[in-house]
Amino acid sequence: MNNPAQLRYSKEHEWLSAVEDGVATIGITEHAAHALGDVVFVQLPEEGQEVTAGESCGELESTKSVSDLYSPVSGTVTAFNQDVVDDPALVNSAPFEAGWLFKVRVSAEPDDLLSADDYTAFAGE
Repeated sequence: MNNPAQLRYSKEHEWLSAVEDGVATIGITEHAAHALGDVVFVQLPEEGQEVTAGESCGELESTKSVSDLYSPVSGTVTAFNQDVVDDPALVNSAPFEAGWLFKVRVSAEPDDLLSADDYTAFAGE
């Protein structure tokens, strides 16, 4: 599986881009997308919604199951990816590119985010 080195990862299988101007982009990892199977529906947090690190903020529904989406950081949602809402398969086909899920103005970051190497070991890849 591909885990880009410039990203950080949560143990709930979300990725987090570097914070730019206080905002980070969030998605799920290729490992999570593969485990879910074909994603057919996403429920993402709305703009302006407050999210808390480690807490559920949405859902991903696949042909296999429904899984909670967790925020890896705390903050305020500044945008969500309408393209993924319209075409949930982007989560499977491009989890680190077009399949990103939402952006957050970060107010707090937990200490337990993982590097790409640490996440790869954690996920058993």
